[in-house]
Amino acid sequence: MTSDVLSALDWWSEAGVDVLVDDQPRDWLAPPRAAVTTTIDAANAQAASKRPAIDSLEAIHALYAEDAIFGRPDGRLLPEGAVASGLMLITDQPEAGDAEAGQLVAGEAGRLFDRMLAAIGRDRASIYLAAMTPARVPGGRPQAGALGRWTEIAHRHVDLAAPRMLLVLGDAASRAFLGMSLAEARGRVHQLNREGHNVPVIATFHPRFLLQQPARKADAWKDLRLLLEELSR
Repeated sequence: MTSDVLSALDWWSEAGVDVLVDDQPRDWLAPPRAAVTTTIDAANAQAASKRPAIDSLEAIHALYAEDAIFGRPDGRLLPEGAVASGLMLITDQPEAGDAEAGQLVAGEAGRLFDRMLAAIGRDRASIYLAAMTPARVPGGRPQAGALGRWTEIAHRHVDLAAPRMLLVLGDAASRAFLGMSLAEARGRVHQLNREGHNVPVIATFHPRFLLQQPARKADAWKDLRLLLEELSR
C-alpha cells in the first residue's frame, strides 16, 4: 500500500471506522441527496466593518507578510497549497512550533491533519490552506480589535480565492465565518454569501482539539464525509 492509503486507514481506524459502509444500506450509484443548508449573509455579519481594498491574492499575501496588524514580521506563515484545487481550509492562527517547522498545522497536530486529508483523498498539495493571521498571537488569545480586522481580511481572502468549498477548522474560524460556535455549526452545510455568489462551508474540529479529545475523531469523520458528499455534487 502507498503511504497515503496507509495514512487514510490510520485515520479511519482512529475515528472508529472498521468497515467502509454506512450503518444503513445505501445506493452509492444514486444521485446524492440535497444537503441541509443554512444561509449566512456575510454582508449583514460584517455591516459595521469596511472591506479592505484588496483586489488580488498577491495583495492578500503581501498583506499577510507586511501588515502590522499581525504583529511581528518574523515567523509569519503565508497561505500554502493550490488555490485551483477548489478546496480551501482556514484555521484561526498558526500552532506553537509552526513557525519553526515552516508550515501551518505542523508537529503532532500536523501528522493527524495529514491523515485526515488522506482519508478524503487529498494532501497538502491538493488543498489551499490559510490562517486568519499568519503569526501566532502571544498566549494564543488575540484582542477583539485585531480579530475583527483579521476577519475582514479572511473574508476578502475567500472572495479572491473563490473556492468551490470552504472547510473551517475550530471554534474561532467558525464564529468568524458563520457567526456561530463550532458546536452550533457542525453537521450541516452552510452557504456563505460572498460577492453575489454562495460558497458552501462546513465546520469541523481543529486537529489540536482532536489530540486533546480523541473521542471526537468519530464526529470529525462525519464532517469529512459530509465534505466528500458536497464535493461529489
